[in-house]
Amino acid sequence: MDQRDISEKILYILSFFAIVLFFIICKNLSSVMLPAISAILLGFVFKNIPERLEKKFKIPWVLSCVFILLFLIVIIFVFSSLLITSLTTIVAEFPKYEDKFMTIFKIFADRFSIIIDEEQNLFQNLWQNLQIREYIQKIAIFLSSGVVSAGKAIFLVLILFGFLLIEIKSMSNRFHTAFDKQDKTNVSTLSSKIINETSRYVFIKFIISLATGFLAFAGTKIIGMDFSIIWATFAFLMNFIPTFGSIFSCAITTLFALVQFYPDSIGKVIFIFIYMVAINFTLGNIIEPRIEGKELGLSPFVILVSLSLWGWAWGFVGMILAVPLTVILKIICENIDYLSKFALIFGYAKEKTPKKNNKLDK
Repeated sequence: MDQRDISEKILYILSFFAIVLFFIICKNLSSVMLPAISAILLGFVFKNIPERLEKKFKIPWVLSCVFILLFLIVIIFVFSSLLITSLTTIVAEFPKYEDKFMTIFKIFADRFSIIIDEEQNLFQNLWQNLQIREYIQKIAIFLSSGVVSAGKAIFLVLILFGFLLIEIKSMSNRFHTAFDKQDKTNVSTLSSKIINETSRYVFIKFIISLATGFLAFAGTKIIGMDFSIIWATFAFLMNFIPTFGSIFSCAITTLFALVQFYPDSIGKVIFIFIYMVAINFTLGNIIEPRIEGKELGLSPFVILVSLSLWGWAWGFVGMILAVPLTVILKIICENIDYLSKFALIFGYAKEKTPKKNNKLDK
């Protein structure tokens, strides 16, 4: 065994431990890293807008950034208002569904020999038979603290994003000043690939998710399901999580259709199930891959592993960011000589351009 083989094996072992350490650090520093990474990815997506506004309409860079930030704040405010209103309506109209929940609960109780008290309501029976007091308390604490944490995180992300977007132009100038001609070309190529492919993926995913949400809203509204805006929002958010998000969205929407329409209109329940599966399959497995082509170069197995790792580190938001972050790691590996072999692990290799434009020097 020559020295080169030994060095490569040592590199692989060290790389494995580096990856493990990296995800442990990400998990433990999630409160700091997650807002920063989210802001950077948003910066990638919106970077081209102030550039085009400045070139075509002579709008100052800083003013364009302020407009973008205000636009995002308005969108978040409108979205939050609709969601809160819908959730309030669900709580207000819950008594209408309690009898149906009780009917379904009786079916399960008969099936699994659970003793129920006909004189007690649904929650009293659940409280008595399933002993869910501890779980309800945990969920209530989680939701109450989660809303506050989410609000703080969104505010922090917007602040970081605003300052980053304003400074991106000067950062480019500083990079050009810091590196010599060859390094400048390599760094520029690498950063351009990361920004272009990440922003392209996020934009396409956003459009597909928006279409999924709109079709979910239209279908549930036409069939007569209550709270259509909730199911549309849920479908929109879950579509950002590959495979599992769509399955979970279909399952939850169908479950509520069962609660609302059972046993009078079981055909509507079947329709909702087929409809939700159809729109998610068509948009996610046919239209989206045709639009994206093979730009990402990620294998399905790598995507699932990425979802698991980033979900473990950063929860639900980590699962949303999993694919963009994996794409960035793949691009970095492709453009650094001693990491190029690792890029093959992510999926198929892309056609290589000449080395001076494709690889960073060691």
